[in-house]
Amino acid sequence: MGWWQVNADTLARSRFVLSPLAETFASLKLLHAGVGAHPGERDWLRVHRPGYRALLAADPVTALLVRAGLGRDWIADFLTPTPRDGESFEEGVARVGSVRPEDARAHLALSLAGPLPAELERDDLPERAAGLLRYVWEEAVRPDWDRRRRVLEADVVARTVQVSRRGWAAVLDSLRPGTRWLGESRFQVNRHEYPPREISGAELVFVPVTPKTGWVSWEEGRERYAVVYPCTGVLAEQHGRRAVPSALGPLLGAARAGLLVLLGPPMSTTQLVAVTGQGLGSVGRHLRVLLDAGLVERRRAGRSVLYVRTAAGDVLVEAGRG
Repeated sequence: MGWWQVNADTLARSRFVLSPLAETFASLKLLHAGVGAHPGERDWLRVHRPGYRALLAADPVTALLVRAGLGRDWIADFLTPTPRDGESFEEGVARVGSVRPEDARAHLALSLAGPLPAELERDDLPERAAGLLRYVWEEAVRPDWDRRRRVLEADVVARTVQVSRRGWAAVLDSLRPGTRWLGESRFQVNRHEYPPREISGAELVFVPVTPKTGWVSWEEGRERYAVVYPCTGVLAEQHGRRAVPSALGPLLGAARAGLLVLLGPPMSTTQLVAVTGQGLGSVGRHLRVLLDAGLVERRRAGRSVLYVRTAAGDVLVEAGRG
């Protein structure tokens, strides 16, 4: 297993960061794999994968570059620069395009675990990679970025609440398969047999993405490390849309019933806005009605206010399903 030595001060200084470039690379991985983890991803693939496949069919060198870069056990490092707080997509992708050609080839050889094909012995690989990422951003991510960003922000709220209630160990255990807190200042970042890294005193960021994927990255010589992880399931899977029992909608109203169904696990208003697409004012008004009816209750977790169904709300949802 791969693990990092992380002291308490480094964890205390760590933070969550949103990255348009990381979201785009995660979407590239999803496009390339072509297998959605849930209905929302499958719907997205049906819309965007034909164009992606046509692009690669017309550009065999870039197609080979992607296959080499997305190695079985290791991603070519230059494709995943460590996200920086507040960095725009263009700023991030510029870092990909400015990598030295010899470094890009070395990273690809590592991800392939062998020599490069002759077709990739060229100097324009960073520009080609940046061009492909720009295509994925413009065609498949940017049109939906505002909604994705709200979902990612909601995940950060949920994780921050979890840190305040249960500590960092609980958060690290739940980021993605393969991550867990081992104790004695050791953080397992994946299941691969890589040498441990001492990162105490370094800058550590956690970066959510909406596709069901993740990776780690770092900047050599800059002491910056990142763990990219898939945002929590209720937010990512079709952005939290769950079927409202047919009998419940006419009773409460479709929007209000939808909120009640979502509130099995505690959620904040920010999360509810993200997963439902309703405005903050509408969500607040519906929550007030549900509170007054005794169907949900309000709990404070650190600085956040969370809403969850009461026993009466559970009974009503289950009766509607019955």
